[in-house]
Amino acid sequence: MIKLMLVDDQKLLLKSLKRVIESLADDMTVIATASNGNEALNLLQTMHPDIILLDVRMPGMDGVETARQVSESYPDIQIVMLTTFDDDDYIKEALKYGAVGYILKDIEPVELVSCIRAIDSGSVLISQSIASKLFSQIQHFEKAKEHSSDPEEVSIPPWLKSLSPRERDVLKVIAKGMTNQQIADQLFIAEQTVRNHVSIIYSKLGVHNRISTMQMALNANLNT
Repeated sequence: MIKLMLVDDQKLLLKSLKRVIESLADDMTVIATASNGNEALNLLQTMHPDIILLDVRMPGMDGVETARQVSESYPDIQIVMLTTFDDDDYIKEALKYGAVGYILKDIEPVELVSCIRAIDSGSVLISQSIASKLFSQIQHFEKAKEHSSDPEEVSIPPWLKSLSPRERDVLKVIAKGMTNQQIADQLFIAEQTVRNHVSIIYSKLGVHNRISTMQMALNANLNT
């Protein structure tokens, strides 16, 4: 069973979310709910969920600060920010403090359950509207270079400039939380080729896993 904790200051939402998840997924159980960060941290002293679905804006201790304290004290717990706000600053802070998912609350219930399963399997999930920020920025620099009379003078962030066009393609798909096999299928290349590209991306960006890759790329992208 995937053990979940739900943290949101709206009690009706908490009850509805618990009911929806447990009715759609027989492999998940909500072991605790909390209305703010302080309450969640108190519950974590006696309960140990696999994943926390954490609202961003709450009275008292907000979701970002809660994520920071949870990641410091319980690094094996996966943190997913579930929010109505598509806010750059919150995205950067949540990723910096160890969140492995940032999902908007207008997601379909079935899709949310799928996201929870993917995160439990080790994926990093960013909502499409948020991931598109990374994609659009990469495409902006690529098009600027393509149409420039002097491509070498186009100002491209160092982290992006270090990647080959194919490595950028792989990075875009990593942001969608796909497995190596899914990336291979989408890009029409062998899975081992994907593994090689991912390894090179890690080396060039100075990271060691997909979570760090997305944190680094999104943070750098949103600061450009």
